[in-house]
Amino acid sequence: MKTEVLQQIKKSEEEYQSLVNTARDERKTRIAQAELEADNLIAKASSDAEAYKKTRLADARQQAEKKHEEIISEGKVQAEALTEKGKKNLDRAVELLVSRFKEQLHVGS
Repeated sequence: MKTEVLQQIKKSEEEYQSLVNTARDERKTRIAQAELEADNLIAKASSDAEAYKKTRLADARQQAEKKHEEIISEGKVQAEALTEKGKKNLDRAVELLVSRFKEQLHVGS
Protein backbone atom coordinates (compact mmCIF):
# COMPACT_ATOMS: atom_id res chain seq x y z
CA MET A 1 0.00 0.00 0.00
CA LYS A 2 2.83 2.35 0.83
CA THR A 3 4.48 1.66 -2.50
CA GLU A 4 1.24 2.26 -4.31
CA VAL A 5 0.84 5.65 -2.63
CA LEU A 6 4.43 6.55 -3.42
CA GLN A 7 4.01 5.46 -7.02
CA GLN A 8 0.82 7.50 -7.26
CA ILE A 9 2.58 10.55 -5.79
CA LYS A 10 5.48 10.08 -8.22
CA LYS A 11 3.06 9.72 -11.10
CA SER A 12 1.20 12.87 -9.99
CA GLU A 13 4.49 14.76 -9.75
CA GLU A 14 5.47 13.65 -13.26
CA GLU A 15 2.07 14.71 -14.61
CA TYR A 16 2.40 18.05 -12.81
CA GLN A 17 5.92 18.54 -14.18
CA SER A 18 4.67 17.67 -17.67
CA LEU A 19 1.84 20.20 -17.33
CA VAL A 20 4.27 22.86 -16.11
CA ASN A 21 6.65 22.18 -19.00
CA THR A 22 3.77 22.26 -21.49
CA ALA A 23 2.55 25.56 -20.03
CA ARG A 24 6.06 27.04 -20.21
CA ASP A 25 6.46 25.94 -23.82
CA GLU A 26 3.05 27.34 -24.70
CA ARG A 27 3.91 30.60 -22.92
CA LYS A 28 7.16 30.91 -24.90
CA THR A 29 5.32 30.19 -28.14
CA ARG A 30 2.63 32.76 -27.39
CA ILE A 31 5.20 35.39 -26.41
CA ALA A 32 7.12 34.75 -29.63
CA GLN A 33 3.91 35.00 -31.65
CA ALA A 34 2.93 38.21 -29.87
CA GLU A 35 6.36 39.75 -30.52
CA LEU A 36 6.19 38.73 -34.16
CA GLU A 37 2.71 40.20 -34.49
CA ALA A 38 3.86 43.42 -32.80
CA ASP A 39 6.82 43.64 -35.18
CA ASN A 40 4.51 43.09 -38.14
CA LEU A 41 2.11 45.78 -36.90
CA ILE A 42 4.98 48.22 -36.45
CA ALA A 43 6.29 47.45 -39.93
CA LYS A 44 2.82 47.89 -41.45
CA ALA A 45 2.28 51.15 -39.56
CA SER A 46 5.64 52.45 -40.75
CA SER A 47 4.83 51.43 -44.32
CA ASP A 48 1.40 53.06 -44.12
CA ALA A 49 2.91 56.23 -42.66
CA GLU A 50 5.50 56.37 -45.44
CA ALA A 51 2.82 55.88 -48.10
CA TYR A 52 0.67 58.59 -46.49
CA LYS A 53 3.67 60.95 -46.39
CA LYS A 54 4.41 60.33 -50.07
CA THR A 55 0.78 60.92 -51.00
CA ARG A 56 0.61 64.16 -49.00
CA LEU A 57 3.89 65.39 -50.51
CA ALA A 58 2.64 64.60 -54.01
CA ASP A 59 -0.61 66.47 -53.28
CA ALA A 60 1.31 69.45 -51.91
CA ARG A 61 3.60 69.50 -54.95
CA GLN A 62 0.60 69.34 -57.25
CA GLN A 63 -1.10 72.23 -55.44
CA ALA A 64 2.11 74.26 -55.50
CA GLU A 65 2.52 73.62 -59.23
CA LYS A 66 -1.10 74.65 -59.85
CA LYS A 67 -0.63 77.85 -57.83
CA HIS A 68 2.63 78.54 -59.70
CA GLU A 69 0.87 78.16 -63.04
CA GLU A 70 -1.95 80.48 -61.90
CA ILE A 71 0.55 83.14 -60.82
CA ILE A 72 2.47 82.87 -64.10
CA SER A 73 -0.77 83.07 -66.08
CA GLU A 74 -1.95 86.13 -64.15
CA GLY A 75 1.47 87.74 -64.62
CA LYS A 76 1.32 87.18 -68.37
CA VAL A 77 -2.16 88.71 -68.56
CA GLN A 78 -0.98 91.75 -66.58
CA ALA A 79 2.14 92.08 -68.71
CA GLU A 80 0.06 91.96 -71.90
CA ALA A 81 -2.31 94.58 -70.49
CA LEU A 82 0.59 96.86 -69.59
CA THR A 83 2.13 96.36 -73.02
CA GLU A 84 -1.16 97.28 -74.71
CA LYS A 85 -1.57 100.29 -72.46
CA GLY A 86 1.98 101.35 -73.25
CA LYS A 87 1.36 101.00 -76.99
CA LYS A 88 -1.77 103.14 -76.72
CA ASN A 89 0.18 105.90 -74.95
CA LEU A 90 3.22 105.65 -77.22
CA ASP A 91 2.04 108.27 -79.71
CA ARG A 92 1.19 110.73 -76.93
CA ALA A 93 4.56 110.08 -75.26
CA VAL A 94 6.41 110.71 -78.52
CA GLU A 95 4.47 113.92 -79.10
CA LEU A 96 5.19 115.07 -75.55
CA LEU A 97 8.87 114.27 -75.93
CA VAL A 98 9.10 116.10 -79.26
CA SER A 99 7.24 119.14 -77.92
CA ARG A 100 9.51 119.32 -74.86
CA PHE A 101 12.53 118.96 -77.11
CA LYS A 102 11.27 121.80 -79.27
CA GLU A 103 10.69 123.90 -76.15
CA GLN A 104 14.25 123.26 -75.07
CA LEU A 105 15.48 124.29 -78.50
CA HIS A 106 13.54 127.55 -78.40
CA VAL A 107 14.73 128.33 -74.88
CA GLY A 108 18.31 127.84 -75.94
CA SER A 109 18.05 130.15 -78.97
